[in-house]
Amino acid sequence: MSEVKEQPAEVDLEQLEQLVAEADPGGRHAAGVAGQVLLWVAVAWSLFQLWYASPLAFVFGFGILNDTEARAIHLGFALFLTFTAYPAFRSSPRDRVPLLDWVLAFVGAFAGAYLFLFYVQLSGRPGQPTTLDLVTGTVGILLLLEATRRALGLPMVIVASVFIFYTFAGQYMPDVIQHRGASLVKFLNHQWLTTEGVFGIALGVSTSFVFLFVLFGTLLEKAGAGNWMMQISIALLGHLRGGPAKVAVVSSALNGVVSGSSVSNVVSGGIFTIPLMKRTGLSGVKAGAIEATASINGQIMPPVMGAAAFLMVEYVGIPYAEIVKHAILPAVFSYLALLYMVHLEAVKLDMQPIPQRPTPRRERWLRMGLGLSGSILAVCILYYGIIAIQAAFGSAAPTLLAVAGIVLYVATIWYSSRYPDLELDDPNAPILELPRAWDVTRTGLDFLIPIAVLLWCLMVEQLSPGLSAFWATVTILGIVATRRPLMAIFRKEHFSSSVRAAAWDLTDGLALGARNMIGIGVATATAGIVVGTITLTGLGLMMTELVEFISGGNVILMLILVAAISLVLGMGIPTTANYILVATLMAPVVVDLGAQAGLAIPLIAVHLFVFYFGIMADITPPVGLAAFAAAAISKEDPIATGFQGAFYSLRTAILPFVFIFNPSILLIGVDTWAQTIWVAAVSLAAILIFSAATMNFFVTKSRLWESAVLLLVCFTLFRPDWWLNQFTAPYEERPASEFLSAVEQAPEDARINFVVEGIDLMGEDVRKTVNVPLGEPAEPLERLRAIGLTIAPAGDTLMITNVAFGSYAKRIGLDVGYDVTAVLRKAEQPSTLIPVGAALAVTALIAGLQLARKRAAARESQAA
Repeated sequence: MSEVKEQPAEVDLEQLEQLVAEADPGGRHAAGVAGQVLLWVAVAWSLFQLWYASPLAFVFGFGILNDTEARAIHLGFALFLTFTAYPAFRSSPRDRVPLLDWVLAFVGAFAGAYLFLFYVQLSGRPGQPTTLDLVTGTVGILLLLEATRRALGLPMVIVASVFIFYTFAGQYMPDVIQHRGASLVKFLNHQWLTTEGVFGIALGVSTSFVFLFVLFGTLLEKAGAGNWMMQISIALLGHLRGGPAKVAVVSSALNGVVSGSSVSNVVSGGIFTIPLMKRTGLSGVKAGAIEATASINGQIMPPVMGAAAFLMVEYVGIPYAEIVKHAILPAVFSYLALLYMVHLEAVKLDMQPIPQRPTPRRERWLRMGLGLSGSILAVCILYYGIIAIQAAFGSAAPTLLAVAGIVLYVATIWYSSRYPDLELDDPNAPILELPRAWDVTRTGLDFLIPIAVLLWCLMVEQLSPGLSAFWATVTILGIVATRRPLMAIFRKEHFSSSVRAAAWDLTDGLALGARNMIGIGVATATAGIVVGTITLTGLGLMMTELVEFISGGNVILMLILVAAISLVLGMGIPTTANYILVATLMAPVVVDLGAQAGLAIPLIAVHLFVFYFGIMADITPPVGLAAFAAAAISKEDPIATGFQGAFYSLRTAILPFVFIFNPSILLIGVDTWAQTIWVAAVSLAAILIFSAATMNFFVTKSRLWESAVLLLVCFTLFRPDWWLNQFTAPYEERPASEFLSAVEQAPEDARINFVVEGIDLMGEDVRKTVNVPLGEPAEPLERLRAIGLTIAPAGDTLMITNVAFGSYAKRIGLDVGYDVTAVLRKAEQPSTLIPVGAALAVTALIAGLQLARKRAAARESQAA
């Protein structure tokens, strides 16, 4: 490694800890009785959530709560801890809780839990609030806004306040968004005493799913899995050019699998990777931008996706496994493209890799082959072994598998105990030599068990997200409680001290998991105010008209406008609340206007579109929280870091547009493995070429025309059908009489496009092109009823006679009285291999020209 002449400024660890604390668990750490109250209330919240998610309440027959009661208790805990854990101002004390904050905490807890405490009375008088109800609702909303200010800052408070103002001032608004307004009684009843507002779906998902996933990730970090993943990334990638930057990308991807916060992801990984990137030649701005961008991408990485994946189940109405299937390729491609951009930066700067132990190439390849084949073999043995046990032992299989899992866990601990524990990374210590990957991996094999349990329950058993997270969390709780004592036994160390340390780890992990949820809990509740305003005022329909008016009906302009609004809505707001806002306000706009423009957009593509742009607000100036966190580590300007990060994120920003116009990247309409491999290969080539074009560097520095041509190549690879559509129509309209036969003949899990016409709520004629999924083969009317659609013959058309509430059909804007007037069949077109082949040939030509130029420059350099 080249000699470093300039040592980076030391990272202020206390400042970073404070940054993480203020971003997630609160900046106050009180001592004495107050500290004990905060600790045990947080532990109680975690234990309550575990009880609610478990089947134990039904086994023992007590403590059974419905959704509304659980949401109220959830919000009560969140409000109490917000006022006790988050100081009101920067000057407020952090080592004690002022009396006023205690008062606000208890009042907030009462207001939050009001629906639980008076559930029977409220259910007996729906729509008839008493004075106490109205006072509680008023105080509750005010305290919720103050809690949001403390935990999340002003941006989300401003958003919620604007929507509250709009509720009351609707009659004074411009015509396009005007409504009659609402009285205070109607507003409070709607927002606080029903499940239409604060206690709606958003808070419900936070209660049922999100808490346990945040707790799971916190306990994994507490057990040491975060440091273990970081060290593995260093061992695998440190020897490459730009190795530290690639480590940042990969470790953020690994953390993103279970992380629900981009800021904590930045700090937990960036405290090591950013100084190391600076030490190997990257500027502080670029180092911070790479870490921030990688951490933002962690929020789009399945299976958790910053907990938004579970919200999508509710908003899109498809199974969780389908959400993961659709989201996986874009997330992976975005990370691979960032790795490629990092590599190009390293080549441009002639960065040298970190030295590794000298090993013969043959031995390196042998180790790599054995590691890869051994991992695949282990996964296959586990998978087919579990399937065989389930088939052979039936109802006794869960018990047998639990015993086998415990034996496997003890065996991994015994194996790991033979080697020293990994030391916590020192961000300022130089790495003189890289560790071997297996030397790191073998110290934490047990960390793979809870992750495997989570993925098995979600993807194979297809349990609910809440129950899957429960079993995974129980598994990691067991590991946190027993890992230290078992290590002490196998290493013949002091047992009682290890038990005390494990007990504290367990208690602290439960408390920290709850404190990490405070911001998400109040954010989802505040997002409920926005959702409640939309349902109370009909703003969703008016927003569609507003966007249509501004865009003039142009689909591209409409998408750009929606992307910009989603960016603004997402500024300074956590991932879960962010998605709720954009999904509620902007997704219906894209669905409706796209359908009216003749673009049959799958609903999941629309939701991923708005989600991606909402997430990118965390890197976009002026309120890019992840950029500010990275800049605090790199000691650079956060605005410059944000702009650099936004530049790196261009490769992510183009993907949502691809979702809309070519949803095959979401594996929609991709039925075979051959098609999957083809789509993956072409899409990956497209995003890598786009990255090279934006970096203005391919084989060597690109000329302007070369970058322009590469962008055209990228467009062609992402949309090869666009060129074919200029000569032949992609679909052939067939009469409605063929609709039912098309539904009947469609294979399992196929999708069908058709046209509906009718009159909307405003009395205007509409014509929409829609795309719906069809499940298992059945009678055509049954397949349609499965998505909430009931139709009957009406002359030459088919009339929609019923649309089930909350169904897929309802979500895409179908309504009773619409007529199915045509079904779209795929038209015969030339093969997409033609434009793809031409694009790849042009790419090869540019690569050849640049290679010749590079060699010529090298010869001139040698001659000089």
